[in-house]
Order: sequence, then structure tokens, then C-alpha cells
Amino acid sequence: MEIQTLNPTTPRQRQRIEVFLKRNGLRFDDMHYYAAVTDDDGEMIAGGGLKGNVIKCVAVDDAHKGEAIANTLISHLIAHANEEGHSNVMLFTKPKNRQLFESLSFRLLAEAPEAVLMETGIGGINNTVEQLKKIKEEGEVCKENNQECKKEEKTNLNITTPQHLNPSTHQPLTTTTPLRGVVVMNCNPFTLGHRYLIEQAAKQVERLFVMVVREDCSLFAYAERKAMVEQGVAHLKNVTVIDGSEYAISQATFPTYFLKRLDDAADTQMLLDLDLFRRHIAPALGTTVRFVGTEPTDRLTRRYNQLMHEVLADVREIVRLEKKGNAVSASRVRKAMEQGDMSTIRQLVPPTTLPYIIAHLATQALQAELDTTPKPGLVDKDNNGAHRDMDYALMQRSIDTLHPYFVKLALLGCADALPTHASIRDIGIEAERAMLSATNGVNTHKGALFSMGLAVVAAAHEENTDSLQATIKTLAASFPDTNGTHGSKAKLLSKGTTAIKGALDNAREGYEMLFAEWLPFYIERRKEHDAHTLHKTLLRIMCDLDDTNVIYRTDLATAEEVKQEARALLDNFSEAALKDMDRHYTTRNISPGGAADMLSLTIFIGSIQT
Repeated sequence: MEIQTLNPTTPRQRQRIEVFLKRNGLRFDDMHYYAAVTDDDGEMIAGGGLKGNVIKCVAVDDAHKGEAIANTLISHLIAHANEEGHSNVMLFTKPKNRQLFESLSFRLLAEAPEAVLMETGIGGINNTVEQLKKIKEEGEVCKENNQECKKEEKTNLNITTPQHLNPSTHQPLTTTTPLRGVVVMNCNPFTLGHRYLIEQAAKQVERLFVMVVREDCSLFAYAERKAMVEQGVAHLKNVTVIDGSEYAISQATFPTYFLKRLDDAADTQMLLDLDLFRRHIAPALGTTVRFVGTEPTDRLTRRYNQLMHEVLADVREIVRLEKKGNAVSASRVRKAMEQGDMSTIRQLVPPTTLPYIIAHLATQALQAELDTTPKPGLVDKDNNGAHRDMDYALMQRSIDTLHPYFVKLALLGCADALPTHASIRDIGIEAERAMLSATNGVNTHKGALFSMGLAVVAAAHEENTDSLQATIKTLAASFPDTNGTHGSKAKLLSKGTTAIKGALDNAREGYEMLFAEWLPFYIERRKEHDAHTLHKTLLRIMCDLDDTNVIYRTDLATAEEVKQEARALLDNFSEAALKDMDRHYTTRNISPGGAADMLSLTIFIGSIQT
């Protein structure tokens, strides 16, 4: 016998794993590594996989059970997980296998009728429990030492709401011991509905813990979601926002591979999550109440709430906040973001959430420009255009690097007074350094950082988007003339014969052409559902813009030719002709990077003004 490594992402090897698992009554699940035990003839007789630190899809053929193959296989998988940096390893298995894995040093975390969750190694749930106990102790110190805190808690305990009922008699509860509660939320993003749920729950307990789901598979990253929650509930003195973990609503608890029906899988996942909460998280925090919002639309969440009532002693459902007859939800906000409907977004989220949404819209605009394919002489999904030092992956890395700085700029813009030039400049310099570090010194988005950065600050500051252009002008006016940029060098090349406008000049004018010409053109194409809206908007910008990037790479005469060629193609557009222009510009080293920056800015402004 020997252990072979199989790659589950390779079609042929995945098929081999699937055949083996099906033979043993299991279903294939997401894995990045699979170890197969084979006999002398090369036939697979046992196997097991890994996804991060979770062991999955373990099976041994009936003919070879009792030969200690499982011991060898599990030891191999644990060792491999350790090599990848995981000191703690988790495992899902059927209840009948519990004793076998306990003999291999695994300990029980949670159990459900169809599955058990176990783990081995250093730390794990014990570390999480100790951290939660410290948070609980810190709250008790607050209670003892802070008179204002004590007064607030007393007030909260005296309030009875329609949801503050005994689950069996439905009569108002009278408490003789302090009540502590918990809410587990994803908040993608944090909405007025989330805030309402927390506010109502906080009235019913002495202390409320809000745990933010840690899994980073949402539109908004975990750090952003947690920051939104912290800022959104800062006015509630008895609320503590705490970190989520892999032990609370995590992808780690998806044991669907050995269950015959997906409905069974969903129930098992939820029951394991709730048992983990009941056994470990709730006792560590000293909480006895779990709060949830009613779920009018999502079937899976509604089922989770039903199971919660069955498993936990005190579950209280808060009726969802509604706006215009519809429940306020994060999915409505995300849909409004896709549609560029900022007016709806403002009705659904607290002011503290808006900076994060604005930053995401800015990042999405840069992404939309990058993804627009084909583009003449520019980096896109097909090729690198006229650039030898850039490609799609590098540009993508640059966008990802800049995103946190757009968040910082948006937060800066939310102040009552417009931020100073120095404060904007400092974040810009920090962002540029991070970009250059991520791209090994290649200037991928310096121009876009300047224009988008000003617009993000202005958008975060102005609730009335009609004032956006004027605010951009005010911000740009505080920036001194530049030296060493493509714009300043292009002006030198013109030798004063032509009035060339650089990036700063356009910003000081409040991007007049963008608001007067390009944005209406873009919005009209969107209304018509034109599949080439972004291609045509780029060409429309190229018709007007003094693209200093083109001038710097070629000359003034070529820049004028670009304007004429863009107009001609726009008048008689075809994707084939656009691809010809791309090849032509690549050969001639023409890259309308300034127009690309303005396309991103037009998309962004459109997303907050339409």
C-alpha cells in the first residue's frame, strides 16, 4: 500500500475521487488536497481530503476496514495540514465513527443526528472560549466601575417590548438575574434593519454581544463589516461587538458530502452550528438569550430560526424593520449598488455605513474599466495593450491594494467640515506607496487614485449629489501645481502652442466635460441596455480629452489623431473595428490611460447620481 496525492481541481483526478466516494456512499465536497491509499494494483482502497484545516471525504473500502488504514490516512492528513500552517484540524464524520476518531485523539465539538464535528491539535475551540470569557469579564468590570453603564443597564432592564416574552407562556418576563444576550450577524453591509434588531434586543438584556460572521466570502470584507457594526451601534452603551470565528456560521461547518439529500445537509449544518453555540459560545459569554430577526423571504434562514427554537432555551425573534412595505435587508442594498441607486441606499443604511458603500462603488468602477474588453492600447482581459510592464493580474492587484484607502478617504469625507488638503494628501501618498509596493514599482493607477480619491471624498461629504461637482472643485483648488507627472511633461512638450489640460486642471474645473457630456452619454447607453456601453463611453471620452498619457508616450499630432479616430469609430461602431484599433495602437505605443481613468470616474459618478 502507498499514499498518492490527487488534485481535486483536475477533472480526471476529481472524477477518480468521485467514483471512489460514490462507491462508499459519500458525496464529493470542495477540497484543495486529497490523499488516496492504493493497493498493489494501484486501486484506491481508502482516501481523505482537506479544505483548509478541515478533513473531508474520508472513506475506507469495506474489504479493508479493520486494517488500521484509517489511522495511517488520518495521520497523513493531519501532518499535511500542519505543514500548511494549521495547528488545529477539524473533522466531520458520521456518529458511528465517533469512537474511532476519539481513539485518534479527536475530541467532540458538536453533534447532530446525522453528523458529529470533532477536532484535534493545539488551541481550537479552547482558545476561542478563553477569548470570549475575557470579553465577558471585561464587561463585568465595566458594570462594577462605570456608574453611567450601571444606570443605562438598569433602564434597559425596565423596558418591556412585544418581543420580551416568556417563550412558553408569551407573558412579559420578570428577571431576578441579569440577562445577557447575543446576536450573530453577517451584515453585508450593515443596514438600518440590523441596527433596529440590535436596538430592540439591547432593551431586553443587561448586556448584548453582537458577533460578526468572520467568513470572508461576502462583498464587504470581514474587517469592513465589523467596523460598520461597531460604528453603527456606538450609541448603545450595553452592546459589545465581538469577533466571529470558524465556530460560528462558518464554511467549515458544511458536511454535505456524506449526506444523501441536500435538505438533510442543510439541517445538519445548522444543527451542528447551533450545538456549537449551545455547548461552547453561549456559556463562555454567559448568555442565555439568542436574538434573531424574522425572515419573510429566505427559506434557509427561516429554517435556521425554526431549528434555533428547537435547540436553544430562549430565542427571541424581532420583527424585521420595513421601509415602504418591504423588509430592510442587505440584499436590497447590494441590488441598489448594482443599479447605481444611491437614493434607495440612503434610505436603507445608517450614515456610518455609507463611506464603505461609496468606497466599494469606487473600486467597482475601477474593476469595470479593467474588465472592459477589448480596449484600444490598454490592458484588458485579452492582452496588455501598449504596456510591457503591466498585465491584467497586476492591475487587479493594484485595485485590490487601493480599496482600503478609498475607505479611508470616504471616512475622511464624512466629517462635518471638508477635509484639509494635507489630510487627503497624506492618505493619497500612503495609498500610492502601497500600490507601488504591490506592483513592484509599476505606476498602474496613480492618475485614477487622484481623480477617484477626490470624487470619493466629495461623494462622502455631500448628501446632495447636485453639489458634487462644486465640492470636487473646492477640493482640487487646494492642490498645488504638479511637477514630474505625465500631465506636466505633456505641457512642456506642447511648448505653450496648445492649451493642454492635465489631470489637476480638469479636477479644478470640476470635470466639466464629464458632467456635461460623458456622464449623460453613459447614462443614456445604460438606459438603452447597450451591451457596448463602456466601450462607447471610452471612445466618447477619447473624442474630447487631452490625454496626457498619449501625448507623453507619442506627440501632440498623434493625440489629435486619436481624437479623430475615436470619433470615426464611435460614429460607425463595431467590435471588430475596436479590435483593429487595439492592434494598431499597441503597435504604435498609444495608450489612452487618461481616458481610462475618466471612464472609471464616469462609472463611479453614475453609480451615485442615477
